[in-house]
Amino acid sequence: MIDNFRLSIQNMLQESEIITRWLEDGHACCLAIVTKTWGSAPRSVGSLMVIRGDGVFEGSVSGGCVEGAVISESIALIKSKSISKMLSFSVANEDAWQVGLACGGEIEILLVHISIEKIDIFKEAHERILNRQDFSISLNTVDKDIKLGASAKESGFEDKVYHLSIAPRRQIIIVGAVHIAQKLCEVAVSADYDVVVIDPRAAFIDSRNFKGAAIVNDWPDEFLAACKPDNQTALAVLTHDPKIDDLALKAALSSDVFYIGALGSLKTHASRIERLTKEGIDTSLLSKIKGPIGLNIGAKSPAEIAIAIMAEITLAYRGAKPRDNA
Repeated sequence: MIDNFRLSIQNMLQESEIITRWLEDGHACCLAIVTKTWGSAPRSVGSLMVIRGDGVFEGSVSGGCVEGAVISESIALIKSKSISKMLSFSVANEDAWQVGLACGGEIEILLVHISIEKIDIFKEAHERILNRQDFSISLNTVDKDIKLGASAKESGFEDKVYHLSIAPRRQIIIVGAVHIAQKLCEVAVSADYDVVVIDPRAAFIDSRNFKGAAIVNDWPDEFLAACKPDNQTALAVLTHDPKIDDLALKAALSSDVFYIGALGSLKTHASRIERLTKEGIDTSLLSKIKGPIGLNIGAKSPAEIAIAIMAEITLAYRGAKPRDNA
């Protein structure tokens, strides 16, 4: 389970790029961060918006109900050259539907003025994000000090400094350039994952299109040893060929990946576990492999199987439990 208080990089990657571009163009801007939620707030802690002095914005901190107020307050903050401001919004249940907090709730949003001289800080932050580094951005709410630091366990205040914890961007490594992989790429990219497709068989890679994915022609054990996948990484093993799949699984079991799934029937998976057990891999490690891969939704087509895989990866990432509707 991934810590819910960690800010997922798929948001900050975009925001850091936007901040850098706007600062380069001579615009001061404001960073809005959801710092606390209560009740049925529509966006989670760590949700971001970036607002320019002329009202142009990117991102979201609610379901649309408070964005207008956040933009207005941000413009005023930039014009006044003030450093920061804390906003709180509370909506009663009977009024919630009209303003977008479907069941009522409260959200607390920190606004921080990002001045033009801070451009180098956000350029470096963007580079760290691209390099999958684990770090924090410390935003002093009293003076204009902004620093990049070591990883913080979670986002939050320490005295007057807000530490925005940045974890590496989520990624899915797909082993096997097969038809299901093509569909899984589409679903994963739309869910804001980086995607890598790896296959040692050049013919499989050369003859297929994998939209939005990085393509690697290599053996999976060698690739995983080199890239050292972290706890923001899921592995989907799809070749159905033990000569390739087993290498990927053994390498992944000794890594920090949060999800491992392998294609194949129950019988195929049982044979897989038997092979790996004979190679001396501990049973407790082998239990991490989800096989057959994907939630059991009766999927048949490659597109349906891709949806089932993405659903199971989401379940593992969010630390949720499958809902029993029986």
